[in-house]
Amino acid sequence: MKAKMTVNRTFAIDKVDPRIYGTFVEHLGRCVYTGIYEPGHKTANAQGFREDVKALVKELNTTFIRYPGGNFVSGYNWEDGIGPKESRPHRLDLAWKTIETNEVGLHEFAAWAEEVNAEVNYAINLGTRDIDAARNIVEYCNHKGGSYWSDLRRKNGAEEPFKIKTWCLGNEMDGPWQIGHKTAEEYGRIAAEAAKVMKWVDESIELVACGSSHSEMPTFASWEATVLEHTYEHVDYLSLHRYYGNPKNDLKSYLAKSIDMDNFIKSVVAICDYVKAKKHSKKTMYLSFDEWNVWYHSHEADKKNEPWQQYPPILEDIYNFEDALLVGCLLITLLKNCDRVKIACLAQLVNVIAPIMTEKGGDAWRQTTFYPLAHAANYGLGTVLRPFIDCPVYDSEEFSGVPYVEAIAVHNEAQGEVVIFAVNRSLDEVVDFDIDFQGFDVDSVTAFSELSGFDVKAVNTKAAAPVTPAGALSAQISGSVVTAPLKPLSWNMIRVAVK
Repeated sequence: MKAKMTVNRTFAIDKVDPRIYGTFVEHLGRCVYTGIYEPGHKTANAQGFREDVKALVKELNTTFIRYPGGNFVSGYNWEDGIGPKESRPHRLDLAWKTIETNEVGLHEFAAWAEEVNAEVNYAINLGTRDIDAARNIVEYCNHKGGSYWSDLRRKNGAEEPFKIKTWCLGNEMDGPWQIGHKTAEEYGRIAAEAAKVMKWVDESIELVACGSSHSEMPTFASWEATVLEHTYEHVDYLSLHRYYGNPKNDLKSYLAKSIDMDNFIKSVVAICDYVKAKKHSKKTMYLSFDEWNVWYHSHEADKKNEPWQQYPPILEDIYNFEDALLVGCLLITLLKNCDRVKIACLAQLVNVIAPIMTEKGGDAWRQTTFYPLAHAANYGLGTVLRPFIDCPVYDSEEFSGVPYVEAIAVHNEAQGEVVIFAVNRSLDEVVDFDIDFQGFDVDSVTAFSELSGFDVKAVNTKAAAPVTPAGALSAQISGSVVTAPLKPLSWNMIRVAVK
């Protein structure tokens, strides 16, 4: 099979905002406790955080971490996580029916995020709390001093402000499962008022309003339009959430689900631009895809969990090779839409539907989905070039006209390279992939890394990691054209030096 991709230096989509490679840490299951934090672990530092996990997070190069939820945040009192640990209350977390000990709170997480070179994206509670709590936490985090809340922060050990820039105005408030669920009108009103007072405390912050929990919600589109009617001039981003699975074991449809993500993004962009036109606004609304991932493996196991445990194993999907291929396709889709999607958070970071897994008291390891995100986050920086791809297509039960090759190019001018990310969806054919670089002086192929050749159900465990990238380095150059063989069912990263 043959496919051709043309990338032209002048046909730019936009620069990549590094926050598109964000992740998510929620007080859910073992994400925090026995995930990033485990006092007494052989690698734990003085603060109780696992150094083995920290090393993997740094390898992943996650730039931006949403915290502390998620559904959890809609019943969370942020004040429970400050002050002496011995004075912090244990609470019932109604979202996940567990006990929250509050050992890790705002100070601990902010310090840890700084150590892993990630920016904190803090979600406030608009389920059970009000705009007073919203303004107070911004004052606590970002005001230098001389006021009640900022001086309390200093008393609690943080002399300098945390300077948290990006804030989520609640979480999935359209969902009946959410604590404090609201109608679009109710949420739009409180989100607008919270946004105003938060920015009055610190005008430099950016705010994310809740979009629909997923595109199949019965209120989808009308929810976005109503919320934006209230918040458009007060917020900077609208959120999107979407998870995918393969319960029917239909690989051809599964690997095409990035088409659904692309359609979702374009639909929300259209709604944002409708409200912009209706309001005669000059402002462009950007998107925060702050929850996305594969999530379906753990559904049956989660039904067996007993309520009111401390950090039980919840949502612990064990990812296989086909999941890594879909994650690669979804990353490419986010990059294709980087002119509007400025923030994206793979949910979540450790143990809970995560690229990193840990054993309590034991090892930490990389799941199969770790590698596409690590490749993209480390090398997908610069300007995304609009791809023109000519390749055969196929039809599946869910989708028609699915291209066998999903690909994108990112020009990193500072590094003098163009990086190609590509997935071959074909189950059994190698694709001879020609990449025509227009406007570039191609020098050499410096790296060709691939995930390929594994059983689609193969997984990585603490004992063995069969699904790991290999270097191919078999690409050929002829003038401005680089030709690379994309093996069947493969994720590929090709780094091309350009003069």
